[in-house]
Amino acid sequence: MKVNNRAKKKTAAILTLSIALVLTLLVGYLSLNGMPLDSRGLYRLLPWVPKPGNWPQSVSLGLDLKGGVYVEYEAGLSQEQIDGGADYNSLLEATQKVMVERLSDKGFSEATVTQIGNSGIRVEIPDVKDPQTVLDLIGTPAKLEFADPQGNIFMDGSYVQTASQSYDNDNRPCIQLVLTEEGVQLFGDMTARSIGQEIAIYLDDQLLMSPVVEAAIYGPVLISGEYTVETAANMALQLQSGALPMTLRQDKLDTISATLGQDALDSSVTAAMIGILLVMLIMVIRYRLCGLLSAWALCIYIIALFFLIAVIPGIQLTLPGIAGVVLGIGMAVDANVVIFERIKEEVSAGRPLIHGVRIGFKNAMSAVLDANITTIIAAVVLLIFGTGSVRGFAITLLLGVLTSMLTAIVVSRMLLTNACRLVKNPALFLCAPKAQVEKEVQ
Repeated sequence: MKVNNRAKKKTAAILTLSIALVLTLLVGYLSLNGMPLDSRGLYRLLPWVPKPGNWPQSVSLGLDLKGGVYVEYEAGLSQEQIDGGADYNSLLEATQKVMVERLSDKGFSEATVTQIGNSGIRVEIPDVKDPQTVLDLIGTPAKLEFADPQGNIFMDGSYVQTASQSYDNDNRPCIQLVLTEEGVQLFGDMTARSIGQEIAIYLDDQLLMSPVVEAAIYGPVLISGEYTVETAANMALQLQSGALPMTLRQDKLDTISATLGQDALDSSVTAAMIGILLVMLIMVIRYRLCGLLSAWALCIYIIALFFLIAVIPGIQLTLPGIAGVVLGIGMAVDANVVIFERIKEEVSAGRPLIHGVRIGFKNAMSAVLDANITTIIAAVVLLIFGTGSVRGFAITLLLGVLTSMLTAIVVSRMLLTNACRLVKNPALFLCAPKAQVEKEVQ
């Protein structure tokens, strides 16, 4: 009965490891090559793990890898805004939203706009052919125009200080415009002559809305209609784009060529691959079959990590981000080293290999969790308070640590437990004492 039970466990171990190997090879192939749809080069599934000289389209690249332009601005208030007690933080946020809206409308969907310090704005736009065109797009007001019932333009966007979502007297969502002193006079005089008629508002020569004038308006303008809170906020953002909420002073401008970015990308991928292969080699030499299984788990870790980077929205991989990936690989191997040393201690104490694996994983968990949790805390702090490339490093490091914990605790344990049921000699797994090796072989 005991022999039969061992045979069943051995068969189950062979089946489990075989399935794991086939899945690893299959998913690894797809991660490197994708799943082509037809001869035109389309894909059902895009590759997501990089190869030297060929970066997958599914991973969004940052400015330093793809090339492009970045510019930093110092945002300030006009004298009228200061005298009116304008909310600096809300205007700064509105300015960033306007920039994002303009860039998205012109096809720069990968552009990022972030706040620097208390009053700075950093704009990064990858893959830009003409930097000056983009700078004009960011810093130049869109053409916002107001036309009277006869179609004549009587006011433009320079008279609009802010546009925001608000509520009218009946507590319905509406759009509120705050005008300059001259704008208040112009708008008030026109509405006084146009009661009961429609005035038109154009943005870049496209009709945005045509509200009906109900009374002369000398002051904040409330535009009511069939608006929800969301539609009113979106419309206000479009109106606001006619004039940036704050004045901007360009402090820094730099461009990175696509060639330089590609060279940095190829060098980074090559360096990372060399580092990974050396780590695997050292693990195999030091821990024998355990090291080989850890290299297998490391391949699974790399596939899973880059899959998360590819599918999670908002992640752009930068050079510091690649550093975070490599550091995460080091954390994954570090966890395996701690676990293997605990297993070695148990085997040296005279326990059978299979029990040494179980107890070794149990005893190593506290050290592995403590090391990873402290790294996670550091990554979260960098993610919250960092900007630009620092955030890119923090995101990949955080994903890497979380993924490494999963592979070290679940994948490595599964592989090692099943391998121990097939191979009984501890010397093939670890450098076990000779007496223990002889005991296990017997």
